[in-house]
Amino acid sequence: MKTIYAAVVLALGLLGVGSAVAASNQIVVEKAWARATPKMAVTGGGYLTVTNSGPGEDRLLDVTSPDAEKIQFHAMAIDNGVAKMTRLLAIELHPGVPVVFKPGGIHMMLLGLKHQLKEGETVPLILTFEKADAIEVEARVLGIAATGDPGTQAGSGN
Repeated sequence: MKTIYAAVVLALGLLGVGSAVAASNQIVVEKAWARATPKMAVTGGGYLTVTNSGPGEDRLLDVTSPDAEKIQFHAMAIDNGVAKMTRLLAIELHPGVPVVFKPGGIHMMLLGLKHQLKEGETVPLILTFEKADAIEVEARVLGIAATGDPGTQAGSGN
């Protein structure tokens, strides 16, 4: 009887640990998409929405993909009629405030593309955070002139 009791306590303890690990990642990533690129292009644009549903601050530190040598965060702004891009080293994620990556605003630059991004395909992305667990998503490749993703593909660490 003691052996059964010990096994039940151990099993419940392991379930509790699994819940704590899953609950530690309260970041939601959705609407991931990229623009199709011309045949010889080595740079592409990527977009998504990241929401920190946890109680504390976090930061998106990096995004990687096997389809690009590196990915950088950029912000675009118009200054005296001239579009300017600024590289961002990290993206601050405040609780409950979605960060929307979109054309003409914050976006990802996929640099050193290893192949053409073709409409209808997907691009795997791995997002790394300061506190939360890494999240993997598939970004849908939309048309070369696309301005937004009508889909709601999502990924989270839960």
